[in-house]
Amino acid sequence: MDSMNSLGRIRRKYRSLRMVMDERLRRQWAAAEARDLGWGGVTVVAQATGLSRTTVTAGLRELGLPVRQRAAQAGRVRRPGGGRHLLIQTDGALLAALESLVEPTTRGDPESPLRWTCKSLRRLAEELTRQDHPISPNSVAALLHEAGYSLQANRKTREGASHPDRNAQFEHINDWVRQFQERGQPAISVDTKKKELVGDFKNAGQEWRHQGQPQEVRVHDFLDKKLGKAIPYGVYDLLNNQGWVSVGIDHDTAQFAANSIGRWWREMGSRRFPHARQLLITADGGGSNNSRCRLWKVSLQNLADNLGLELQVCHFPPGTSKWNKIEHRMFSFITQNWRGRPLVSHEAIVNLIASTTTKTGLVVKAALDTEHYDTAIKVADEDLAKLRLIPLPFHGEWNYRLFPR
Repeated sequence: MDSMNSLGRIRRKYRSLRMVMDERLRRQWAAAEARDLGWGGVTVVAQATGLSRTTVTAGLRELGLPVRQRAAQAGRVRRPGGGRHLLIQTDGALLAALESLVEPTTRGDPESPLRWTCKSLRRLAEELTRQDHPISPNSVAALLHEAGYSLQANRKTREGASHPDRNAQFEHINDWVRQFQERGQPAISVDTKKKELVGDFKNAGQEWRHQGQPQEVRVHDFLDKKLGKAIPYGVYDLLNNQGWVSVGIDHDTAQFAANSIGRWWREMGSRRFPHARQLLITADGGGSNNSRCRLWKVSLQNLADNLGLELQVCHFPPGTSKWNKIEHRMFSFITQNWRGRPLVSHEAIVNLIASTTTKTGLVVKAALDTEHYDTAIKVADEDLAKLRLIPLPFHGEWNYRLFPR
């Protein structure tokens, strides 16, 4: 009965004091209680506090030290050399084994045990333990930080092989744009923006709302067959800082691209350039305005016939689409304007695009294109031969003229 009373009393005292005691004071306090209880006191105190008998016994040894020696260690929690040693001190090969698993050079090593798996802390710890280096995930994280590692995402910096005439083509495009602008002739940059799902889907970015009341959207980004998708094709006027976007609902084809350029001319271009005889089009080398696409050239020939304009086309070299002016002068601002807003309908997309402005005076107009475009159209050699297309001397596959028939 006395031992039970002592057990409860010590437990209550320890719960009251443990938060204000450090490791050294806890074991010495526990040792003092055990010494007062006499025989069996170490066992009772260990049961009441949860401390190990070894800890209580160590406290008894410290209480038995001379007062002067105990005073010299008053500022220490543990005696010199005490406590668990660092893993890298007890296992000299641990750090090298860890670095061999995470070092980028091992990604191409077919013998690397984690080549085809996610290198999470748990997997790294499991593999190190399998290699006779027992360690916990938390200790792996600590070692990685000490060794200068951190979690990092991919960064887009490598553009692949550069075409030998890449810079020359850039200079060629700049020269032609300058010539057209000096003569008062229109020069435009065209491209297709990323396709967007229409509906209450999550859209990257944030907007101001009452705290704790975010706009609720769908969990999964599956195409809504009723609402479909939006395909924004843009035309940017390089001289007047104005743009046009046709929002398609079907397919991004060469005919859709050419029709978008035609709509820009009818809605905006013809008013800005009433005396135009030529139109310069700068475009990427891929997508619906692919430099090798026959349908693109046939569609442009029809556009030249309808508008009565000579079209001159200059394509950017492969892998350089980010240098297209429309990307960072118009599309980037459209993305900023609708950030954090679900694109719930085609009408909402058109309105968000048309309301895009900048401090430099950007004006954007937009409209919905409800036409359906066939993706299986083939252009025969005889149809291609009917085009009034003349390649320019420098890279005729990238630079060419189309005259009205």
